[in-house]
Amino acid sequence: MKVIVIGAGWSGCAAALTAVKAGAEVVIYEKTDMVLGLGNVGGIMRNNGRYTAAEEITALGAGDLIGITDKLTRHKNLDFPNHAHAWLYDVNKIEPEVRKYILSKGIKINFESRVVDVKMDGSKIKGIYTSTGNYEEADVFVETTGSTGPMGNCIRYGNGCSMCVLRCPSFGPRVSISKCAGIDDLHGERTDGNYGAFSGSCKLAKETLDKELVNELEKKGVVVLKVPKEDVNLDKLKAKVCQQYALKEFAENIILLDTGHVKLMTSYYPLSKLRKIHGLENVKFIDPYSGGKGNSIRYLSVAPVSNDLKVVGLENLFCGGEKSGLFVGHTEAICTGSLAGHNAVRSALKFPTLVLPADTAVGDIISYANSRIKTPEGRKNRYTFAGAEYFNRMKEKGLYSIDTGRIRNRIKKLQLLGIFNKRLT
Repeated sequence: MKVIVIGAGWSGCAAALTAVKAGAEVVIYEKTDMVLGLGNVGGIMRNNGRYTAAEEITALGAGDLIGITDKLTRHKNLDFPNHAHAWLYDVNKIEPEVRKYILSKGIKINFESRVVDVKMDGSKIKGIYTSTGNYEEADVFVETTGSTGPMGNCIRYGNGCSMCVLRCPSFGPRVSISKCAGIDDLHGERTDGNYGAFSGSCKLAKETLDKELVNELEKKGVVVLKVPKEDVNLDKLKAKVCQQYALKEFAENIILLDTGHVKLMTSYYPLSKLRKIHGLENVKFIDPYSGGKGNSIRYLSVAPVSNDLKVVGLENLFCGGEKSGLFVGHTEAICTGSLAGHNAVRSALKFPTLVLPADTAVGDIISYANSRIKTPEGRKNRYTFAGAEYFNRMKEKGLYSIDTGRIRNRIKKLQLLGIFNKRLT
């Protein structure tokens, strides 16, 4: 039995791992020359409810990628405005580690292979076509292409192509595979009704910061700098994808995190204004290169899915990551990807698919986001374990915990301990 995963971000890698554990032959198609996509410039794990989710997915048997981020952590248990116990992995070391791990499991990765169309057999996908004309068939497919780009969308809904790590001009635009199969995409919206949202952070070249500031950042992991009063822009927060950071503290301050590069917690910041701040007089953006003017636009392509992450209207396509809902973050991508990959194998074997119960944070966020995306107001929100609307719900339901034993016992009581580790064939 064969599974094709389209996209090798955090979600695609997670889907490939659970599918191969379940006993499938797995092939990944990735349009760029690296795995992890936005994970190469992210770096934040375990903040707020993401700690709970990381321990849940580990107890469920899909903690492989969490273990790699833990191993490459530069700083643990950091607090910054409205965020507690964050871990920061090294974005400059993560990609080769994950790539080696995926390959070590016998998963094949086709790099620089952009999937652009599908061959259908009724409501079933028979095979996929790449931009170079190659064709390959499989029993079931998992789409984790994300929701960012192509370049035209960043121009139409943002401030132009920001030259981000996804590099659409070089590797080609993202293509919605579910739409190729005849299913209309859903879109995230902003409060003003426009589609999409700006990615929430930038990367600065560490060597362009003042040496004393770098020393402080590498020691503490986080540095908070005051923004001059005349440069505070609260309106810009409305356009951010990461609503857990759309707080006035993130407009009134420059918040820097050490992820190997320097993570600037704002969607973009005019270079002339940034260089007014002490310690940043010579600073330079490295991702996106146009971080002084704009950032990539996300949430322009979400597939309608049921709570097992199967695309509604298709027999053999599952989705994970941002393609499966208005989710924000690496942990969210790993969790949804893991479920999608596992259920892809279940579906191909004609087994009942798994819906994680609402007694788990992972199951609850999937069902909650799935119900909310059907409403006009819900499409204007994003869903993350790390803050905003869903983290409040998580706390109200008593799902938030940093007690690893308690989290594991919860999964055990639900008879789900290690379920993603079980071979199904």
